[in-house]
Parts: sequence; C-alpha cells; structure tokens
Amino acid sequence: MTTSTRYLEAPRRIRAFVRAHETSLVLLAVLIGTIGGVVVLAMSVAVAGLHALLFNINIHERLSAQSSIDPLRALLIPSLGGLLLGLVFLLLSRWRPGREVDPIEANALYGGRMSFRGSVIVALQTIWSSGVGASVGLEAGYTQLASGLAASLGRAFHMRRNDQRIMVGCGAAAAIAGAFGAPLAGAFYAFELVIGGYTPASLAPVGVAAVAGYFVTHGFTELRLGIVVGAVGDVLGRDLAIAALLGLLSALTGIAIMRGVTLCEAVLARTRLWPPLRPALGGLAVGGLALLTPHVMSSGHGALQFTSIVSMPLSLIAGVFALKALASIISLGSGFRGGLFFATLFMGALGGRLFAAGVDMVWPGLNLDPNAYAVIGMSALSASVIGGPLTMSFIALESTGNLWLSTAVLAAVIISTMITRELFGYSFATWRLHLRGETIRSAADVGWIRDLTVNRMMRQDMTTVDAAMPIETFREKFPPGSKTQVVAVDGEGHYAGLVLIAEAHAPDIETEKGLAGVLRHADVALHPLMNIQEAIAVFDAAEAESLAVIEADGDRRPLGTLSEAHAMRRYAEESEQRRREVSGEI
Repeated sequence: MTTSTRYLEAPRRIRAFVRAHETSLVLLAVLIGTIGGVVVLAMSVAVAGLHALLFNINIHERLSAQSSIDPLRALLIPSLGGLLLGLVFLLLSRWRPGREVDPIEANALYGGRMSFRGSVIVALQTIWSSGVGASVGLEAGYTQLASGLAASLGRAFHMRRNDQRIMVGCGAAAAIAGAFGAPLAGAFYAFELVIGGYTPASLAPVGVAAVAGYFVTHGFTELRLGIVVGAVGDVLGRDLAIAALLGLLSALTGIAIMRGVTLCEAVLARTRLWPPLRPALGGLAVGGLALLTPHVMSSGHGALQFTSIVSMPLSLIAGVFALKALASIISLGSGFRGGLFFATLFMGALGGRLFAAGVDMVWPGLNLDPNAYAVIGMSALSASVIGGPLTMSFIALESTGNLWLSTAVLAAVIISTMITRELFGYSFATWRLHLRGETIRSAADVGWIRDLTVNRMMRQDMTTVDAAMPIETFREKFPPGSKTQVVAVDGEGHYAGLVLIAEAHAPDIETEKGLAGVLRHADVALHPLMNIQEAIAVFDAAEAESLAVIEADGDRRPLGTLSEAHAMRRYAEESEQRRREVSGEI
C-alpha cells in the first residue's frame, strides 16, 4: 500500500483551520458526498455501456433482466473477459506487489490511509468484472473508490487519525446511499462496517455525506438505482417469530455461500492452472449458467424486481436462487473483482419468497405476504454475509416506508447476524482478511495496538553478565539494592536468562550451581516486533513481571528488557488517548 506520496496538499492556513474547527469536517463531507455520488454514477454508466457494447442490448436495459442472451456471447465474453482480467492481475503483481487495502482494513489497521492509485485500479477491475457479466456487485468498487478519494482528501489536510477514519466512512456512506437510494442505510453502513462504531463527532459528517451522495446520484432517475418494492400487506405479531426463523435459515445460507467462495478458490489453486486461466474458467462457467437464465449475470439489479419475483413460478425461483448462488461463488472464487452486497439482496429476496410459500404449504391458514418476506429475506441474508444489521434494516425501511415491516426485518437481521457470528465469526469482508492472515473482525481501530510494539516500549539500558559467573563474584559485583535484575548471556553473547538480584543474595540457594541455579525465564523472551497484546499474552503465560527482549532472527542476542507494569501502563495511556480523540476532548 502506497501512502507516502501526496497527490494533493492543502495550504497550511487552510489545514490549520480544518484541524481546529469541527464544522469544517462537515463542509469536507459535503464535497466527499458529492464525489461519492459522481463515483456511483460514473461506474454505473460505465458498466451499462459495457453491457450494451458486449452483449448487444439497449444501454437503458439491465443485463440480468434479459429473457435470453446470445449463447455465443454468453460463453465467450465472460471467459475472454476473465482471461484479460487475469493477465492484468499478473502484470499488476509485478508492477505493484502486494495487495490493495479496502476501507474496512484501512480504518482498522492503518488509521484510514488508503492508496488512491490502488483504489482506482480496484474500481476499474470491478467495472470490468461486472461489465463482462461476472456475478459480482459494484458496491465494493463504489465504496473502494469513494473512500479512497476521501482518504486522499483527508491526507491533503493532514487529518488526525480519528478524523481521517471518519473521512473514509464518509466516502463509503455516500457511495452506499447513492447506490441504494437510502441515505440512512448509507450512514449506518459507514458506522457499522467502515468506522466500527457511532460517535456524536462522526454523526454530522457521515450523515451529510450520505445525503449528498443520495441527491447527486438520484438526480439521474434514468439509471433506476436502488430497490423498488411494491405494496406490502399488514405485518402482524406472528410475523416477528416467523421472521426470526427466516433469519436463522438466512444465516446458515450466508455461511454456506462464504464457505463456498473459499472452497472454490482452494479447488482452483490445487489445479495449478496458470493464474489468468482461473477467471477465464470461472467466466466460462458463469456463461454456461447464463444459458439457463440470464438472471445470474452481473450484480442482479435488473432481476431484483419484486413484482416479477412474486409472480414467478416457485420452481423457477428455486432454480434462479441456486444458480445465482453458484454463479456468485464461482465468480468471486475464480478471481473476479466485486462484492456480494446486491447479489445477496437478490438471493435473499428469492429465498424469502420461497420461505413464505413453504410456510404456507405447511400451515395453509397463515397466508404470508410474499412481498413482505422477500424484503425480510433480502435483509437477513445480506446481514449474514455483509454484516450491519441496522444498515439492512434501514434499507428495508427506506425501500418500503413500512415501519412495522422494518420491525420484522430487524428481528430477522439480529438473529441472522448473531448466528453468523456465533457459528462463523466473520462477515464476508473480514473473513477474506482472516484468510490473508489478519485477525480483525470489524473496522474498530486496532492499528494503534499494532504500532505499540515491544521495540517502542522496552528499556535498552540493561546490564548483562556471563551466565557462568560464580555466585560469590556476582554478589560482590551486584550488592542488594544496586539493581533489580540483570540479563545473563552465554559465552557467545546469546540470551541465557534473567537474574533477580534479590534471589541471587538469598541465603538458601545452592551456590555450587553458580548463576545457572537462579536463572529465570531462560526459554521465554519477547521479540521487538511483538505488539502490546502479544507481549501481554507472553507475560501471562510465563507468569513473569519482567522479561528480556531478544533478536527475532534466531540469534537470541538481548536487546533490552520490558516489565509487565510498564507495558500495561503504556497500553492504558494509549487507550485513553484514543478515547479522548474519538470523544472530541482533544
């Protein structure tokens, strides 16, 4: 991730003004919201243009809403598009080794710092993936580019760490608000998934950015962004319990989808195919599924029409649900860029319709409203995969305007999220990070914990002695009260253990063993790159009050010492500093 180069640098006086006034963040949020809305418009138009050019459809039509697609185009375009994308990945791996950081990881680990160039690359890859028909959503590209631009703007004003994280959240809020026509959902997407929490200081800028993104995007009604739901019947008390059951089933389905993507990646990795051939093969498979139904292609915006879903035969709904899930798993597992947000909304709506029909078969007298359960299903499945129960509840509320239905949705998404976290532990975004070796489960800021390393906390003014020194000589050289402890080393200067001065002067020790008889923690030591949490875990396991810090390269040469009390004090100081920054006391 490249963060050292600034493409934009605000004048010093303006930077000072922005840093000194909280209301200036709101003004920046308006600009970020406008940019986020433009990003959604530009990416949506680009994908529509690719669909029109490559699949020979009208630019105002949706690919996933087509009744049929030319078989040759359905097979060739996704496979050749995947091959080209794979070649681009191969070139980028040499030009830009490593990987790009998404908004959640940026806020959790890097204080909101993102690469502008990397965000543009990810957005272009997402446009191409959806444009050639892969079953991926554009929402990941929307938020990546909008948040990347917001992060660059924050760096231009030398934002404090917490304000920089809020800027990233503003970009994501604007993008989601514009994409779904739901400013409240966009704001809570930022709070729940990108910032990792709600604070009074973040409410105004994030909310303003979401509203700005919504108005900019929906000034162009011909794009037909967002979700339109038909009339919904009355929601009764019984529906809360039934919705909870749908939430449980949605969680299990969401976990299966996330596991499926990982399994697909693993299977393709074991084949040892040339990397560019993996998305080509995935594209060919998606094209084959599209011959059965074009609804599986792209994100599914066109297919998600509630009136048509309700009127479809149940056998067709079940088939589309299974094929769309398979197409999404194959697309992401084979290497196409994109997300699962809108795909899970589409699959959840289909699943909710099937669920309502199934319950009516078991209990005919209930007569469940298929529209209502399509909304509940789309929210519950997305909550399982994406996370953000309040985000999904507000999408339902803003799409339907029905408060009682939103109450049933809230019951379903709470159950779905709780079961997913209990059985699986991650949303799709944080699960992907987990597979790469990260341990974060949300965007809560833990980057400062990683920055607080043993190397920063240790004392280097240590005293070393030869571990072979006789006890009598040691006692003469270090009388009681002269020091607390010293570090013992062997003849080659390698760490041998700690010697506590008080123990070395104890009358009941066996002096014939020399210092070897009083050495402590010879096999336990800290390494300079350990963070504070890792260091505290070592202290707890060793039941030690102080430990030596040694080289991490296997040389075992001592570098200093660190006490548990000092580590805990530094941790408390840093925690308080972050708390004060978030609450606006600084």
